[in-house]
Parts: sequence; C-alpha cells; structure tokens
Amino acid sequence: MFVPIYDHNKLDHVPLQFVTIGLIVVNVLIFVVFQSGLIGGQGEAIAFTYGMIPAVVMDIRDLPPEYAVFSDTWEPITLITYQFLHGGWMHLIGNMAFLWVFGDNIEDALGHFKFLIFYLLCGVAAGLCQILIEPGSQAPVIGASGAVAGIIGAYLMLHPKVKVWVLVMMRIPIRLSAMWVLGFWIGFQIFMAFAFPDEAVAWWAHIGGFIAGALLVIPLKRRGVLLFDRGMRT
Repeated sequence: MFVPIYDHNKLDHVPLQFVTIGLIVVNVLIFVVFQSGLIGGQGEAIAFTYGMIPAVVMDIRDLPPEYAVFSDTWEPITLITYQFLHGGWMHLIGNMAFLWVFGDNIEDALGHFKFLIFYLLCGVAAGLCQILIEPGSQAPVIGASGAVAGIIGAYLMLHPKVKVWVLVMMRIPIRLSAMWVLGFWIGFQIFMAFAFPDEAVAWWAHIGGFIAGALLVIPLKRRGVLLFDRGMRT
C-alpha cells in the first residue's frame, strides 16, 4: 500500500520524542533477539506464549503447558505483551515507520508519560476489539499495529492539514495532506475487515485502536493544544 516517510510538523513542547524512540528500540530489540531467528529462533513459541489469543483470554481454551507461562488470572497481560511482537521484518518496519513519522507529534501534544499510557491503552483497546469480534479465535494476535492505529486516529484529530510524504508501492513518493493519507488508511482497514474477514490480519484490532486513539487524545492532550489544526496557516 504505502509507507510514510516524513511529515512537515515540528515539535512545539518537547525537545526530543524519547518515548517514541524508546518504543521503536524496544520493538526492534525484541524482534531481533526473540523472533527473527538471527539469535534465538523462538518466533512461534514466543507468539503463542506472549501473543494475545482471544480464546485463551476469554478462558475458552487453555494453552499447551509449554506455552503457559501466565496463570489464567494473569493471561490478560498478553493485551500488553502482544504489542511488542511482530510476524516478520516487513510487519515490524511498517509499524515502526508509522510510529516514527506520527508518534512524535502525539507525544508532543500529550507529554511523555501520558503518551506512553495512551499508546498502551490504544493497544489494549485494539486487542479487546479483536476479542469482541472473534472471541473463540485460537490464533495469536501480535504486533504494534493496534497501538499505532491509535496514533493515526489521534493524528487525524490533531493535524489533518499537515502535509505528509508517503512512499506508494515502495517506490513512488507523493506529498498529501494527512487527512487523505490517514483517511485512506482507516478506510482500507474497514473495507478489508468486511471484504476479507478470514484473512490472517487483525483488521478489527486496527479499527479498535484507531477509534480509541481518536477518543483518548481529547482528554489527554495538553491544555491549549487545538484539534483539527485550528489556527494553522495553510
């Protein structure tokens, strides 16, 4: 589809988006060490152990003993741990590109600590949405996509007029307003959720994360931060 590469949107409140950078570093390190096969080669075991499995969270199914590191009481913790696992290099790179381009401005608008809470809550909301749609699924859900979708929702609420450079089909650079870029992104997720419900992608997690981000940014943003680029010169 497309990958964002740059947005024309300076930071106003924080000198450095260190939470965004830290999240990227943690995601990359976890993938390289535990999932990539470059070091440990434990990808499938990690996905079943720390991924979010709807049927397990809902107590419909139990994990095989070799994967069951959490008790039934603590199994919902996978709503956090699944956010830091990825299914492959492209999955990781795509999510981290969105986080890098758009996360800094949400961190700027919320502040460091509230941004971290916001990010994790969006990921949790995304997982819960997937559980709501497929409570009996035994496939592990992994990836930062739900949390990143929350960032996309928040960005559309705050900066729809900002110009964004995206790489279409991994080769064609195009500069468009965030409203068109991210509006297309969420439209595509909704279309795929209904058109291809059996595809091995957690489309509803993306949609749930997006809605959570769009709603949570309103109470969590700094006082004085305006919605919809009000006051921005175009």
